[in-house]
Amino acid sequence: MRLTLTAALLLATASPAVAQTVHQYGSLAIAPTGDRIATVESGTGHGVVTVRSVADGRVLRTIDPCATCSYSGLTFAPNGDLVFLVRDAGKVRLTYADARATRTIATIPGIAQTPRVSPDGRRIALLVTLGAAKEAGATQAGVRMVGEIGEKNDEQRLAVFDIASPAATVVPVSPAGRYVYEYDWTPDGRGFVATTALGNGDNNWWVATLDAIDAQSGAVRPIARPATQLNQPRVSPDGRTVAYIGGLMSDFGSIGGDVFTVPIAGGTPRNVTAGATSTVTTIDWTTAGLRTVTLAGDQMQWGTLVPGRPVVPGFARAASASAGDGRAVFSADGRVAAAVVQDYAHAPAIFAGPIAAVRQITHDNDAAPALAAARSIGWKNEGHDVQGWLLAPPNAPAGKAPMITIVHGGPSAASTPAYVYPTSLNAALLKAGYYVFLPNPRGSYGQGEAFTAANRRDFGGGDLRDILAGIDAVERVAPIDDKRLGLGGCSYGGFMAMWANTQTDRFKAIVAGAGLSNWVSYYGTNGIDQWMLPFFGKSMYDDIKAYEDVSAIYHAGKAKTPTFIYVGERDIEVPPTQSIEWWHALKDRGVPVSLVIYPDAGHCVPAPDQSADVRERAIAWFDRYVKTAR
Repeated sequence: MRLTLTAALLLATASPAVAQTVHQYGSLAIAPTGDRIATVESGTGHGVVTVRSVADGRVLRTIDPCATCSYSGLTFAPNGDLVFLVRDAGKVRLTYADARATRTIATIPGIAQTPRVSPDGRRIALLVTLGAAKEAGATQAGVRMVGEIGEKNDEQRLAVFDIASPAATVVPVSPAGRYVYEYDWTPDGRGFVATTALGNGDNNWWVATLDAIDAQSGAVRPIARPATQLNQPRVSPDGRTVAYIGGLMSDFGSIGGDVFTVPIAGGTPRNVTAGATSTVTTIDWTTAGLRTVTLAGDQMQWGTLVPGRPVVPGFARAASASAGDGRAVFSADGRVAAAVVQDYAHAPAIFAGPIAAVRQITHDNDAAPALAAARSIGWKNEGHDVQGWLLAPPNAPAGKAPMITIVHGGPSAASTPAYVYPTSLNAALLKAGYYVFLPNPRGSYGQGEAFTAANRRDFGGGDLRDILAGIDAVERVAPIDDKRLGLGGCSYGGFMAMWANTQTDRFKAIVAGAGLSNWVSYYGTNGIDQWMLPFFGKSMYDDIKAYEDVSAIYHAGKAKTPTFIYVGERDIEVPPTQSIEWWHALKDRGVPVSLVIYPDAGHCVPAPDQSADVRERAIAWFDRYVKTAR
């Protein structure tokens, strides 16, 4: 449940209109030697594979074998050749590019992701879903719920291909019935470490285990069954230890927590960053040791991790850093790093170089307009250090102004600086004269694992109090009119928007996207019920009162704030029935309410045309009830 209302609408930035003005960098990869990077770059819609020099950002080569295709999954081979995926017409081609030519290694009849070349450079491993019924991931639009349900699931499995001999067919190595989420080659090339789960891949990541998979037989050997969710398994160069990021995470791909290590032979994982007051979001195990990206309050830091010691930062910036899949990348020796960096006023740029002297090497977006002035806001509440971001128009209006608070999804996530695109909700709100407040209350990343876990069995409790205290903190330093406040969010942010309507009358209007109004009915109708167990401790059937206590529907009599609700018809994570229940409750109580269900849409309605409609309706709703409030 990680998307926020803002993040969902930012997905519209992939539209051609936006691509014409902002250069995009996706699927960033770095050569093992650290001298080159590769990205999928676009400025007019169609992306091309672009290889650049780390020294100065100069374009060394472009690769574009199919003008109608999309590219993803860039990775370098040990010898510096490039591997990537080409997608077109319902098939994916695993592609190998040396200095002279580009050739197809295999064609996958379905979807695929995460190619990785073996340490000896002779094979490529790939996650494949043959005959996929939907895109991978629970946030994607689900299949129609007709016929006998629950009997057939997409299976993402590991396949291995010989670089020298193109494959006529695709035969997965890992066993049927086991979904593979992430993996890493072992240094000897004999197998993999992976996060896997039996059964439905959308639903079971929260109970995934750390396993070893033999590259020849596909035999699976358990390494550990962590007590937390886990991401980014990485094998040490000597092949003896596995490291991973472990923590309370509410979505696959929303990564944050502590760093754990465990012998590859098996054992009890050890937390090597226990007690840290920051959140690790990326790890990589280089020949020089573990490299990390860490979110510490409002700072994104890249550094070196020595187990048992604080992370030694090499680069820090109040900005978001990603590589197209949410991480930075490091050279094989760990001396060079690269990431796509942005903040609220600066469009994406590639930063790269020695880890202690990373610098901007691309300037395609230097002229992109700054549509927001951002300020980090810190406050204390109930013993917690809390942080958020306040956005103001570059030319803020005179006198006091209205403000909209946008709550991020998750809850295990964080609002971090991302460029305010002209087609985003943030841009529309700022243009309309609103300040925008993006709080990171307890349950968020950035203040350590204890802070992330602080809203366990307390949804809408301490985190809502943190948000209200944050609004007070903003009003002490900015000209905000307390009588003209609005609230919005999607996914967990949608829950908070619905729930807040029953807890406070401070807001004059609410926009709730893909929200949860009834945790009891939600448990039995959503496609990812396993995510709730780490947060509630027990299933709804074993502890129904805990689910009733935080359900807005049980407190509908206290709701008075006008609410616009939107949701996707095929949302797996939060089915539209949750929005229908809340719409019905508010309508029955005489509260102004509007509900739009978008056809065929997935979680938080990501399609550009539909999200544009959401944005237009949201602005109109806030203008009607917030801007004119007295």
